[in-house]
Amino acid sequence: MEYPIWDQAERLSTDERLSLQSRRLTECVARCAQAPFYREAFAQAGVTPDSIQSIDDLHRLPFTTKADLREQYPLGFLAVERERISRIHGSSGTTGKPTLMAYTAKDVDLWADLCARFLVAGGLRAKHLVHVAFGYGLFTGGFGLHYGIERVGAGIVPAASGNTERQIMLLKDLEADVLICTPSYAVNIADVARCMGANPRKLALKYAHLGGEPWTEDMRLEIEDAFGIEAYNNYGLCEVIGPGVSGECHCRTGMHVQEDHFIVECLDPDTLQPVADGEQGELVFTAVTKEAMPVIRYRSRDIASLDRSPCPCGRTTVRMSRVLGRTDDMLIVRGVNVFPSQIEEALLRVEGTAPHYLIEVHRPGAMDEMTVSVEMRPEAFSDRMSQMQDLLRKIQHAIHAVTGIHVKVNLVEPHSLARSVGKARRVIDHRVKPI
Repeated sequence: MEYPIWDQAERLSTDERLSLQSRRLTECVARCAQAPFYREAFAQAGVTPDSIQSIDDLHRLPFTTKADLREQYPLGFLAVERERISRIHGSSGTTGKPTLMAYTAKDVDLWADLCARFLVAGGLRAKHLVHVAFGYGLFTGGFGLHYGIERVGAGIVPAASGNTERQIMLLKDLEADVLICTPSYAVNIADVARCMGANPRKLALKYAHLGGEPWTEDMRLEIEDAFGIEAYNNYGLCEVIGPGVSGECHCRTGMHVQEDHFIVECLDPDTLQPVADGEQGELVFTAVTKEAMPVIRYRSRDIASLDRSPCPCGRTTVRMSRVLGRTDDMLIVRGVNVFPSQIEEALLRVEGTAPHYLIEVHRPGAMDEMTVSVEMRPEAFSDRMSQMQDLLRKIQHAIHAVTGIHVKVNLVEPHSLARSVGKARRVIDHRVKPI
């Protein structure tokens, strides 16, 4: 099978790419100066738009963090007039409020094109029917990929997430060629299909484009064997644009970063100095063409490495590895961002709970599972099962209201969780090994 290249910008020479990035960076800095946050950040860094002449000046620009976006809620990063906003998406926040990102009509059009690039690189054609099992809402995953599929001209089954047996019925009856969801949900679909007496390999699927959470090469092999398909990895951040920042080609030797729209750096998270290609570091992105809310040197907190060696596919863009871990305390559970502070916020809403808790995340099978052990206050501790069950339900409801996910809750006796004189250990993630 041939794997065409969607956009010739994916195979620019080094000189052509650097020239384009330099021009777009200067334009981006000028746009960012319209946003309240960047006006102040530039002043503090001693930077003016006129002083940024090329990509060589990138290191002079200030970093942007998730905390900056939270502090500027809702639209403190907006660089265009409000009437130009075409769409708003967002990710979960630590106070019950999402981190919101605005898009102009041109941004949405760009987003569609970027998703089309990696979908085509991974086998999507106009003749295909695509089953999208991502959520549709503020979360960027479902909509961004939906737009990319439309741009390619393929058909779409917008199945959204959940109700796995119904998903399997649709996959079987409509004979979709491509599955789009999180990797763990793909494994879950295969498991549920077997429980229903169906063989996942007998579905019409040929490809899967999976993202929204870290996953291993072993999981890729498991998914490919379960369905008899080729599975491709892609990467994106709501704060940058959403899915479409990078994705794999058919060679699957890393995810091609769309460098004509995103300047990527790989930095030591402690010194914030560049690391050599092939070495692990924190990915930092500058979205040079986004209009409504461009971001400069956004610290993703994702640990990966970069590879600039030639790719057999003909694309000349740098490739990023799988995300190997994170530098902050954010967890990704079933494709949803969860912060420990969100759990604390939820617990504080429930009378009878103490501010002492432990979060543990496992992946015993296909899906992530989060367990929260919560200390009860002495006055709430009871031998009556009905009271304990009522408290447990209140806690589960409060956590779901803040995070959007269902978790298992263990109620433990007062003073039974370990204390620390320093930073409390709130999270144990059993899915990943320390880097």
